[in-house]
Amino acid sequence: MQKTKNGAHPQRAFENARALAMSAVLVAMSIVCGKFLAFNLGSFLRVSFENLPILLGGMIFGPVWGAVIGVTADLIGCLMVGYAINPLVMLGAALIGAMGGLIWWLANRFSGGVRVALTVALSHLVGSVVVKSFGLAVFYDMPMGVLMLWRSFNYVIVGAAECLLLLLLIKNKAVASMMRRFGNGKEEKP
Repeated sequence: MQKTKNGAHPQRAFENARALAMSAVLVAMSIVCGKFLAFNLGSFLRVSFENLPILLGGMIFGPVWGAVIGVTADLIGCLMVGYAINPLVMLGAALIGAMGGLIWWLANRFSGGVRVALTVALSHLVGSVVVKSFGLAVFYDMPMGVLMLWRSFNYVIVGAAECLLLLLLIKNKAVASMMRRFGNGKEEKP
């Protein structure tokens, strides 16, 4: 591979631009799913698929990109709809993306269904149920236990749907190709 004047490989620059563009699409999808297609159950519980693109970003690009996608989606989404920016909720979004990438990578010996289920369950347990619940409990001055109970119930249902959607997405040729290209799908099992 030929280097440019500054020593960079042209193919790597193209791959970085492709990763950045795809990450921007995932951020936009998360904002649309989380802020415009969600429905609220009270002031603290929202049913949405905002974490699906964040998880997918972590699974495709790895934990660092997943965290960046989560933070960016939460920050821009809050600014767009006028929500208060809650740093703990933003940390939860970052953890969902980071853990999505890390668990996907660590669970590579499992089949696709088990691997996806582990990724979704553990990412939501830490990022959504624990960290985001804590952030919302502090913000709304609510009992943490009650909030965690309701959010656990919510993410059992949402997480099951996300597992099915992610399984369909990783079987898509374009997504599978992207996962191989960025190093998170080389050992994908059926």
